Amino acid sequence: MNLACASCPVRDSAACSVLSEDERNTLASLGRTRTLKRGEMLFAAGDEDAACATLVSGALKVCATNRDGDEQILALVHPSGFTGEMFAPFAHHDVVALTESKLCTFARRDMERAVEDYPALARALLRRSQEDLHNTRSMLELTAHGSAEARLAALLYDFARAASDSPCHPAQHFELPLTRGEMANMLGLTIETVSRKLGEFEKLGIVNRTGKRGIELVDPAHLQVLSGKDGE
Repeated sequence: MNLACASCPVRDSAACSVLSEDERNTLASLGRTRTLKRGEMLFAAGDEDAACATLVSGALKVCATNRDGDEQILALVHPSGFTGEMFAPFAHHDVVALTESKLCTFARRDMERAVEDYPALARALLRRSQEDLHNTRSMLELTAHGSAEARLAALLYDFARAASDSPCHPAQHFELPLTRGEMANMLGLTIETVSRKLGEFEKLGIVNRTGKRGIELVDPAHLQVLSGKDGE
């Protein structure tokens, strides 16, 4: 399906927002809309012509699997996020949908050409890469040295920010894109610890759990302090 930029919910926050209308239309002519079901793979490690994509809605995980078949979640991609390994001969990691996800996809060669043709797009993607690298380093530091409470608080706060329409305030309501097992995997915790800490946050009046994966953020300031992100 061809792209419909005019109605795209992330048109003002995705990397392509820096393009002029004509430039965006030219880029859109090269792309396609794709919808992934939960658990469906966008591309796998080793793919030689992995697509590049902007996430319009849903959530993706970037993960690796070791020889024993154990999965490690390395990063998450939220709406308006970009994924794809340009200028590489093959993909290094799997990218998998955590929920039903809608994406704008481009052949890697087309995106590489667009980066060369549109310097503003190249700069926007570079900024996003730097932000992703910073977030990954912060998460690695947290999982290495942070308490279980801080790790879970940071992850929940990131989910709330990703679900928000405002760059300044986290969303009051959001759905967890990860199961408790996946959160434990990413944070280096046990499922029991994740469940216990969620219960403690609820007793403290920081969050309310609604339904199977729904979260109401009651006290965002308290969650931010627990996460160690109060200085950001």
